[in-house]
Amino acid sequence: MSLPERMTAIAIRAPGGPEMLVPEQRPVPTPGPGEILIKVAAAGVNRPDVRQRQGNYPPPKGATDIPGLEIAGDVVTLGAGIARWRVGDKICALVVGGGYAQYCLAYENHALPVPPQLSLIEAAAIPETFFTCWQNMFMRAEFKAGDWVLVHGGTSGIGTSAIMLAKAFGAKVITTAGSAEKCAAAKKLGADVAVNYKTEDFVAATREATGGAGANLIVDIVGGDYVDRNYDAAAIDGQIAQVSFTGSPKATANFANLMRKRLHHTGSTLRPRTVAEKAAIVQGFEAKVWPMVAAGRIRPVIDSTYPLAKAGDAHARMETSQHIGKIVLTF
Repeated sequence: MSLPERMTAIAIRAPGGPEMLVPEQRPVPTPGPGEILIKVAAAGVNRPDVRQRQGNYPPPKGATDIPGLEIAGDVVTLGAGIARWRVGDKICALVVGGGYAQYCLAYENHALPVPPQLSLIEAAAIPETFFTCWQNMFMRAEFKAGDWVLVHGGTSGIGTSAIMLAKAFGAKVITTAGSAEKCAAAKKLGADVAVNYKTEDFVAATREATGGAGANLIVDIVGGDYVDRNYDAAAIDGQIAQVSFTGSPKATANFANLMRKRLHHTGSTLRPRTVAEKAAIVQGFEAKVWPMVAAGRIRPVIDSTYPLAKAGDAHARMETSQHIGKIVLTF
């Protein structure tokens, strides 16, 4: 097919608020070896995009300055050496940037086929959050069926993904959320216990739910004073997976608890990982989780959609923290 030379993309005019996201014309990128070019139908909106817009999360060296870390759409051009994909395939992909644009590059081994029953909007809401949860919960940490998993921010993109994955693999889930409505939404997703962190103490609630034992795995997106409280809430030999920081990245904690309970506190970021490391994450996710997605057992929660030109409104929605699930840009 004949491609245009230029495309509409969302640029960050300068570090600042949502109004700094502006449409502009950019060249359509050309795929290199091992890359595919996707005509984007939908792109997920994530907290790292917000931090990039604010000037707090610059793209890795060599990456485009266009925000957007996950997309879904149609393959339109193949780079050299592509074996798996064909022009016209519908895929979703993790990308290092560039998702807020009509066309976007992806590595062939960072993409997955979209099942027929999954919309492209839903598919675009999967790669960044689900792959992040997969690497933190299953590659850097682990749990077994019957274990208790505490998920903070249960109605965020990460939180909804973590709840679904934990339940799919047999865990019992406690989650925190900031309102009765959000707690109800988390329980509808499968959480066994939902704690309104504004009115309840999640440490006490975790101990009560677990008969005093504590959580075997804690998935934390908050940081700050939650670090010390997570150590209190964790079980002996418990694990804490630090996924992000909606609070402070700095904390004062009683590390005697870390030692006494033999805790394992790990953390990671996804965007700076190497091409091969990301491919390994995608491969494991495809083998273990993609059949559940294809069968409809796991389906991302969509809060709202916005047209590409309204990317600023999508960011404003995210910054209210009122959303439940994923916010997606549509094309």
